[in-house]
This record gives sequence, structure tokens and C-alpha cells, in this order.
Amino acid sequence: MEARDPEREAAELRRLRWRCRRGMRELDQLMLRYLDARWPSASDEERAVFLQLLDTEDDKLWRWFMGRERPEDASLDGLVARILDLPP
Repeated sequence: MEARDPEREAAELRRLRWRCRRGMRELDQLMLRYLDARWPSASDEERAVFLQLLDTEDDKLWRWFMGRERPEDASLDGLVARILDLPP
């Protein structure tokens, strides 16, 4: 893994913080919790899965995070579980 440019990282973090605004406070909090706690040290692979998660419709995210459904994709399923395990 190559070194990450701090300026580029800061700009990307600002963009992601905006994308984490989902219109539901509960989803916002879950996404931002991940962004603050895990994003800085996440691997490129995990970051790609988080970006995929951000592209998911809010109603589907809600069902996943509430345990009503599980993502078919194992990577997404694992990330949802890791986000739910993060301390508040």
C-alpha cells in the first residue's frame, strides 16, 4: 500500500462526511461513526466496500442496519456488522 497524501485524505474525508448525510439521523450517525473510527486506518479494500455502502439506497441500508435483511454481498455484510459493533 502506498503512502496517503494528507491533503488529499483531508479533502476526501470532507467529501465523504457530506456523503454520509443520509436524511435519517440514525443512518447519519452510523456512517459518521465508521468514518471517524475506522476510515483513517482502513485498507484500500475496506474503503472500497464503504464507498459501495454509500452508493446503497437509504431504505436498503436501514433494513440492513436494523437486522431486517442482510446484504447478499459478503463484504458489505461484514462491513455492516463492523459498523454496528463500533462503540457509540
